[in-house]
Amino acid sequence: MATTAKPVRVRRRIPIRSSHHSARRSGGSSGRLGGPLSGVPWGLPALLFVGVLLVYPFFRSVYGSFFEDNGFTSSFTGLDNYARLAEDPIFGRSVLNTLFWVAGTLLLPVLAGLFIAVATHNMRFGGVWQLIIALPYVISGAATAVVWKFILTTEGAANEVLRGIGLDSWAQGWLLEWPQNTLSMIVASTWQATGLNVVLFAIGLRAIPRETVEAAQLDGATGWRMFRYITLPQLRAMTVVVVGMAIVNSLKAFDMIWVLTQGGPARSSETLALTMYRETFRLFHVGYGSAIALVLSVIVVASSWFYLRRQMPDTRPEGTR
Repeated sequence: MATTAKPVRVRRRIPIRSSHHSARRSGGSSGRLGGPLSGVPWGLPALLFVGVLLVYPFFRSVYGSFFEDNGFTSSFTGLDNYARLAEDPIFGRSVLNTLFWVAGTLLLPVLAGLFIAVATHNMRFGGVWQLIIALPYVISGAATAVVWKFILTTEGAANEVLRGIGLDSWAQGWLLEWPQNTLSMIVASTWQATGLNVVLFAIGLRAIPRETVEAAQLDGATGWRMFRYITLPQLRAMTVVVVGMAIVNSLKAFDMIWVLTQGGPARSSETLALTMYRETFRLFHVGYGSAIALVLSVIVVASSWFYLRRQMPDTRPEGTR
């Protein structure tokens, strides 16, 4: 009986690229497509953009602060512009107003944003209320200032309402005296800035794990205890962002003050940003304005650095601290 031969299976070896072979191939093509410097051409436009708009103006301001410059002629004066800062009462008032803006921004928009976000988090139509409160933020600072100027002028809406309900003695010139004018502008800024804080805190609330909340509820945590021991610690990372942004924005407050009072009366409501602008572009004290700009830059960078250093966790190894 004839037997049929079984087909012989031929095993094909699948070529496997060794790590040495891969490294050799990638190394051979590094000059064309890869390598550590392959991304440099793509980053050059961004570096050029940052250099032209940020780095060069900063060092130009540092250089210009050592000169008496009126925009046409300049002469080297050394540290005279910085010595003038210590003797200038307008600069001192500007520093005080800037501190008012920092404190007011931290106490009003941040706390109001946190309270509104927590209060509307589980509320029916809470998202709609958050959207309504956030709408003023999409309006520019100048447009917001125009609205509040209509409200806060001597014959504005605020005084008319007070007179209409019989509180004539409360009607006053909200923007005509210091520190009342600064406090009024901080309230106006709060109306706009609170919306962004509500959105950010609402995002943080949605990021809290549901299991954490449910476990706390099983342990009997409700109301203030839930907020104090669960919600607030879970919002720590978002709070760092919100407070950091609030500090930087308050230090460079400009547009609302300029539209409402232009730093008046008698430059009493100026902040550092407004004083720098007036000295440089209105009075043509370019060197003195550069010194103020440098002081403002140092304050912004230093305050941001110290705040983030205290708030962010230290991830360095024990031996390098």
